[in-house]
Amino acid sequence: MLAKKKKEIKLTPLMGQYNGIKAKHPGALLLFRVGDFYETFGEDAIKASKILGIVLTARNNGDSKIELAGFPYHSLDTYLPKLVRAGERVAICDQLEDPKLAKGIVKRGVTELVTPGVSYNELTLETKKNNFLAAVYYGKSNVGVSFLDISTGEFLVAEGTTNYIDKLLQSLSPTEVIYQKNKRRKFEEDFGSSFYSFGLDDWAFTSDYANELLNKQFDTKSLKGFGISDLAEGIIASGVALHYLNETQHHQTQHILGVRRIEQEKYVWMDRFTSRNLELFYSQNEGAITLIDVLDETKSAMGGRMLRRWLALPLKDEKQISKRHQIVEELVASNEISQTLSNEISNIGDLERLISKVATLRINPRECGKLKEALTALKPIKEVCEKSAVKPLKDIAIRIDICDKIRTKIENEISENPPMLLHKGNVIKQGVNAELDELRLIQNSGKEFLDKMLDREIAKTGISSLKISFNNVFGYYLEVRNRFKDQVPEDWIRKQTLVGAERYITEELKEYESKILSAEDKIAAIENKLYNELVQSISAHIKPIQLDAYLVSQLDCLLSFSAIAKRNNYVKPTVNNSSSLVIKQGRHPVIERQLAMGEPYIPNDVFLDREKQQIMMITGPNMSGKSALLRQTALIVLMAQIGSFVPAQSAEIGLVDKIFTRVGASDNISMGESTFMVEMNETASILNNLSENSLILLDEIGRGTSTYDGVSIAWAIAEYLHQHPSKAKTLFATHYHELNEMTQQFSRIKNYNVSVKESGKNIIFIRTLKEGGSEHSFGIHVAKMAGIPSEIVTNA
Repeated sequence: MLAKKKKEIKLTPLMGQYNGIKAKHPGALLLFRVGDFYETFGEDAIKASKILGIVLTARNNGDSKIELAGFPYHSLDTYLPKLVRAGERVAICDQLEDPKLAKGIVKRGVTELVTPGVSYNELTLETKKNNFLAAVYYGKSNVGVSFLDISTGEFLVAEGTTNYIDKLLQSLSPTEVIYQKNKRRKFEEDFGSSFYSFGLDDWAFTSDYANELLNKQFDTKSLKGFGISDLAEGIIASGVALHYLNETQHHQTQHILGVRRIEQEKYVWMDRFTSRNLELFYSQNEGAITLIDVLDETKSAMGGRMLRRWLALPLKDEKQISKRHQIVEELVASNEISQTLSNEISNIGDLERLISKVATLRINPRECGKLKEALTALKPIKEVCEKSAVKPLKDIAIRIDICDKIRTKIENEISENPPMLLHKGNVIKQGVNAELDELRLIQNSGKEFLDKMLDREIAKTGISSLKISFNNVFGYYLEVRNRFKDQVPEDWIRKQTLVGAERYITEELKEYESKILSAEDKIAAIENKLYNELVQSISAHIKPIQLDAYLVSQLDCLLSFSAIAKRNNYVKPTVNNSSSLVIKQGRHPVIERQLAMGEPYIPNDVFLDREKQQIMMITGPNMSGKSALLRQTALIVLMAQIGSFVPAQSAEIGLVDKIFTRVGASDNISMGESTFMVEMNETASILNNLSENSLILLDEIGRGTSTYDGVSIAWAIAEYLHQHPSKAKTLFATHYHELNEMTQQFSRIKNYNVSVKESGKNIIFIRTLKEGGSEHSFGIHVAKMAGIPSEIVTNA
């Protein structure tokens, strides 16, 4: 017997077109424009209905049915961010021709592919965080990385060891990372699986292709002018980022004007453990305050983003740090300057993302109005800063370009309160275009014209209840009640009969209607043309406006530092090239903020150098504040080196080039590593990367194993640090009192303890650091304070 032929499923033409487009974007959720809706089909529809909470139905697909879920096209801005935030790559497929003019099925194509790292939609972006797309390239000897924020035009590049790239990825927190598809396992081993990532084919990762894309983007013959020509792997990573923009249909990139090198030697080294332990941006405790929360009182979103980058990459250059301190000092002293900056930067808003919208032709009329306000606010900022006697502040003011020509053009052409959407009309001011003014007159004089016509017709016909109205079916009409229909003139044309009335049209009414309707169409066309020409004019000023945004962001960060310095009683630190660290009456900036009203933070002194006191061995009971002292020392150094004032009576800081911390037990059981293994990994990272200007904070080393092994390991590490040629400055907190004996053998190790007071059977934490070792840990007292049942405490 012949086998029965498998019945072929017939598809509708629309579904045939859909399947063809979907096949080109298999990994993306496809939003398919059908009339006034974006539809999703099949698996995409099931996914979209769950994420968006929209109804899942089915439609006929030739001989079968397929799942369907959709939403109105004008709701795209509402639903798209939800899909992207859920980690979906979204392909937007639009109608490429007017359905009225189409012969057969309407042409459709993907006009944009939105991914977590490539999005302009404000609702998918966090205002005070960059939305970086990172590209990672594994070369022969180094790893290259680039960071591109398409919403601001920032483009950064670096290369180095996997450790260094890992530190940058952790610090700059990209929302999406792209890498070589065939290196997936290696990528996850080196950088974990927490990033939203996407693998690309190997052919895109080539030097020639990268150079071609970058030179074409920047309209250059070589990349020497950007100071990156020696970064072979970094260049390839940068090229791949641009390639990805092309692949995702993002071709409007004229705001990406250059690429900036992240110079490893310019910034303080902090590995991922350090950033995490110091809780600079995130805390493992929900709702906890972090350092960025304390420091960030910026007035604009772009200032907030810059502050995050400053904190992720503290400076090592004494001159640059000094310039920032001088400006903060001036802002603390001068109310006039700080008040002007505060008011005007608030008016400027997010100029950086606003000017990027001009480049991508996505700026709406209302945002154009905001751009005018931002440019207006530049003038008082420039003037007040130029009056200052502080040179670094004056230098910033001199570089601000108030862009008066384009500001005046926007002011002269855009109406006072423009709508958000161009098609709503009244975007262009009166007096800009004579034809537009004439057409508006026709449109606006309509009521007057109709009133005159109505009076004339009532007088002529004697129909006192006559009225003129409009509907979408046949436009303007005259309505006559039945009792007057005998008085209707012969030249009126009847269009509709109702229960109590009849509706008519006249030649004059039709002529007027076509005049009005054609005026509306012409007004829309002229406004569209004039607005687009204005946006093109603004785009010629992208470079100076981007620079203005960069300069104002700096002022915003420094203004924030001055505001918290005044409120929290911070002082200007002395930063120099010595090897000393001298902090008098230092306080923890974050803990201090969380204390109850009126409760003082107990300050402490810290002194470290490479000659007399290289290692401070700090003992004391649990909960006495050893860990807080270690963290506060690192935070004071970091704050000083990003240009902030610090919480202390005085601080002299010899420039630190690396900060290492091993603070508290942080189990990584989910990765199959014990507390002790994690601790040893982190400690190994420190010992293998020491330098003369490192600051090392070690807390309770060896606590994850037996006491005997723990003491041995802690002793060996302290001895290694003491004997190492770098003589790195170290704070070593421990509950192993045996380590107090080290000071007898090693001249640069000094003992300190965080003092407590015994009151009968209780202890009172005084939290003051004193010279000399501590004799016991008071662990039983702490257990009692924590609420351990009394019979257990008594037995212990």
